Formats: sequence, structure tokens, C-alpha cells
Amino acid sequence: MLYDLIVVGGGPAGLAAANSAYEKGLRSILIVERDKELGGILNQCIHNGFGLHRFKEELTGPEYAHRFIEMLKDTSVQVMCDTMVLTVTENKEVHVINTEKGYQVLQAKAVVLAMGCRERTRGAIAIPGARPAGVFTAGSAQRYLNMEGYMVGKRVVILGSGDIGLIMARRMTLEGAKVLACVEVMPYSGGLMRNIVQCLQDYDIPLYLSHTVTDIQQKDGRLSHITVSKVGDDRLPIPGTEMEFDCDTLLLSVGLIPENELTRGAGIDMDMRTNGAIVYENMETSIPGVFACGNVVHVHDLVDYVSQESEKAGAAAADFVLHPKENEHALRLQNGFGISYTVPQQVRVPRIEKSLEVFFRVRQVFGESVISVKDGENLICSFKREYMAPGEMQQIKLPRVLLDKVSGAALTISVKEA
Repeated sequence: MLYDLIVVGGGPAGLAAANSAYEKGLRSILIVERDKELGGILNQCIHNGFGLHRFKEELTGPEYAHRFIEMLKDTSVQVMCDTMVLTVTENKEVHVINTEKGYQVLQAKAVVLAMGCRERTRGAIAIPGARPAGVFTAGSAQRYLNMEGYMVGKRVVILGSGDIGLIMARRMTLEGAKVLACVEVMPYSGGLMRNIVQCLQDYDIPLYLSHTVTDIQQKDGRLSHITVSKVGDDRLPIPGTEMEFDCDTLLLSVGLIPENELTRGAGIDMDMRTNGAIVYENMETSIPGVFACGNVVHVHDLVDYVSQESEKAGAAAADFVLHPKENEHALRLQNGFGISYTVPQQVRVPRIEKSLEVFFRVRQVFGESVISVKDGENLICSFKREYMAPGEMQQIKLPRVLLDKVSGAALTISVKEA
């Protein structure tokens, strides 16, 4: 069967993209989701704090997802849950499999990739020591606790200060566990400041910066002790700084990786900085008609921004199907000093209406600082910030009138303290 649009992933990104594409005029839309229901990771995020930007009110994760699911109820958008996507091809064939219809090859005029991201595991960061029960990624523990109803432990240490780890520090405390510490290898937290305050400081949970786990011990197959050591500027443990914690559970919140096996398999150009696809201003990838959005492109800190970005992708997919265009020359965006990456990475200036939104993260904590945008050596605009940290995504808007004046092949975005 031929669809106007197939959306791979039924989480917040996929839901927003499908809804936006429908609003822009597409009627033959299919969402393919590997889980048994729509909503993605939001279904296990029962804490509040979602929707402040998008809906101007505070919602839980399931409530936020429900808003978009309700939007789709009055549309012709089809949903195929409990279905795994095996391959997406360059000519927009989507190979899927499920228990009801077996193996199918679906054809689309456009595809939106919205597979989200996954957690780094213990193996990815090579923690030494025994391999007992009691070591979980923070997201796995969240699902066990919030959806399956299992208490994963009673005395807990959390490695990494990403948002999921911080939120689980509070969640475990509220369920009666004792969270002994949150340990972070970097000299700054990887999470939002509001989560540091609400999830650690409000519950007197200590945060050890520039520390990491250097040994895991077990008793009768279960985690019994861990050793935490201070690290130097080279991120290597400093002998003589060891602390031992008597605990039965270690939660890992050590980073998220965009889920891009399908993207790579399709032959889409990738960005080694984000581990996601290289995208244009409308979230189109290097394959015309294939778009990517949400955490599969770069890891966001707020789901509101995921929805905003995905609505752009859905609208662009509809425009691709209904109003095909020739591809124009693209201006490159590149990161200068202090910037980890930019999204988008390429911009077709004639397609910008009023302004271009650029998302990026900084490499370190900056106090009062200035973000500069240069065309070669020519400064075209600058933005002031009072504070920036790697754990919080930054955003600037570049007016079309300034982009029209760019004479070079690339714009460089950099930051320096004022």
C-alpha cells in the first residue's frame, strides 16, 4: 500500500509530526510504533514538568502524550502498534514485521524518522568490578517502578547526573528507598538546574562532582558495595580518594544515544557530533523526502522542544508531498569555540520565511557570555547570555534579512565569556 507519509515511532516526536502533517493537508498517514501503545518514553515519566512551553501548563508525561493522541482521534491518521521497523530504504520503502500480518513492505511518498534515543549502559563506560544483580540504567528502573510496579532496590547510588538519574533520585526516595549519593564524573551536572534543586537539594541527596564509580562488589549475586573515587582533569581516578558505599542498587544515568540504526541503514549522512542525521532547516535529511526529528536527531532536554521540532518536520513532509521543490544550495552551520554542535547543520536560505531557529549545546559552563555568529571574519549578529551549561540546550534565532547578506559558504557559531 502507498502512503503519503509513514512516521517511524509513536512517541512525542512521531505524534507531533503526524498531527502537523495532517493539519497541512496530508490524509494518508501511518504511524508505526514498536510498543503496544502510543506515547513512547512519556508513558513511564509520571512526574510533572512537561508542557510548560507547548501547552502553558504543567503536565505529567502520560498527560502530555495523551494531548497529542487525542488530537489524532479526529483525523484519518492510521496507527500500527506492536510493529517493528526493520529497514527504511532510500526510495522510501519501510519494511515492518508484526505478529498479526507478518512481514510487510510499505511504500511512502515521505518518511519521518522519530525513533527517539536509548541509554548508555555499563558496558559503554566500562565500569570495573563484579557483574551482580542490582545494576540498572535509570530509564529501565523508571519503567520497572512506574509501569511494572517493581521496587528495584532499597539503598541506591546513582552514577551520572543526567535528568533521568536526577528524577529517579527523587522517585526512589518517595518510594521509601535511601538514595546515598549522586556521582558525576564531570565538574558540572548534566541535568537541568530545576532538577538538581527539586530532586537532589530538596531531599538532601549529596552530589559528588568530578567523581566516578571505580569498583563494584557483590554478595550472593547481588550488589553489596561500590567504590567511588575522585577524578582529575584527565577524568582518571586519583589514588587515595576512594569512598565506599554500602548499597544494593546502582542506577546509571550516563548519557543518551540517538537510536539511528535505521537512519544509517538508509544511507543518510550522519553528524558525528550529535550521532544523529545531518538535517536542513526543515528537518529534511540528505535523502529528499526523508525527515528526522526529536531525540533521534539530537538529545533534547525538554519534550516541548521535541514537539516544536517535530511539528516542523511533519509540516515539511506534507509540503514535500503536496508541493515538490528543487533542491537549492545550502549554507553550512558549524560550531566554533565552546559549542558542541548545531541543529540544523545546513540551511537553504530561500526556504526561510522570517527567521531560522538554531539549537546547540555548549561544551562547558559559561557565566555571563556572548554568542557570536560570523560569516568568515565578519560578525553578523551576537546574543548575550547570563548563564549556560552543557545540560541545558540553547536556542537562538537568525533573521532572514541577515542570512540573505551572508557571502561565504558557512556560518560559525561560537561563545566566549563577557
